Amino acid sequence: MSTILFHEIVYGPVHSRRMGISLGVNLLPYDGKLCSFDCIYCECGFNRDFRTKTKLPDRENVYAALEDKLQSLRGQNVQLDVITFAGNGEPTMHPEFSAIIDDTISLRNRFAPEAKISVLSNGMNVGKTPVFAALKKVENPILKLDSAFDETVRLIDRPNSPNYSVARQVELYKKFRGNFILQTMFLKGEFEGRRVDNSSEKEVSAWLELVRALSPREVMIYTIDRETPAKQLEKVPLEELRKIAGRVGELGIRTNVAG
Repeated sequence: MSTILFHEIVYGPVHSRRMGISLGVNLLPYDGKLCSFDCIYCECGFNRDFRTKTKLPDRENVYAALEDKLQSLRGQNVQLDVITFAGNGEPTMHPEFSAIIDDTISLRNRFAPEAKISVLSNGMNVGKTPVFAALKKVENPILKLDSAFDETVRLIDRPNSPNYSVARQVELYKKFRGNFILQTMFLKGEFEGRRVDNSSEKEVSAWLELVRALSPREVMIYTIDRETPAKQLEKVPLEELRKIAGRVGELGIRTNVAG
């Protein structure tokens, strides 16, 4: 069972294979997981295994933790590439997410003006006006879309909303008018007796049509890197990822590949 949880509000910095030197911010419980998806590849494990009654960190505590860390890193002459909201689940679920983003922009400008702010999100809350407005303020809103098919998303990502649909997500993402980064995890294997493979020609062709319609400024293409809670999953070979990236490139869209 995968148990990689982040036990602090601010952690790192770490070297991200996609974003460089990254300082992480976790707005979720420090001893559990809170997410509107339950991805079979999530390094934090399945939702059911990490339930918690711990309260979310409040805005003031997030501010203090981030201020202290940024001040310390500046004193050590550590150059950050990015401040990344990720952690133990979906960061936009925090009720003070919008205000925390405003605080983060202010602190970044004071202590690490060269750093960009990234939010890794499954996109479920993009339809909420404060969340959308906050995501528009950061340099890198990174939004998930692992398949063009509802059935595949329900197998791989397992959204907790019965009303989830890829078509709805695409319409929400179109509100960014291309000024966002699309993130897709490609993987193969089996889960609960069903074949998993969103790298097939059928999957990739349909996904590419959505990429064309959304025209994001960048697409992050990656595969499994750490332990997964579902044990029968496999990496998609780097060569295959690069071929997919090449097809995205033919649309005139930049790609970032992590194998």
